[in-house]
Amino acid sequence: MTSTVITRKWHSTAEVAEMLGYGLSKTKMLVLTGEIRSIKDGRNRRILPRYVDEYIERRAEEAEQGWSA
Repeated sequence: MTSTVITRKWHSTAEVAEMLGYGLSKTKMLVLTGEIRSIKDGRNRRILPRYVDEYIERRAEEAEQGWSA
């Protein structure tokens, strides 16, 4: 008998808020403004893991540029 491990393909806004250590309101605002990309799935927004990674990379680059200025 083999077991299958299912990996998440996308996350809810609440899950992303928890991953980033942000509040739900802030995360929803980041999605609304396009800072974090998302996909509309019915009435909900879903965020791909790579969209979270893009946001983190962009924030890290901004921070690094701030230090070098």
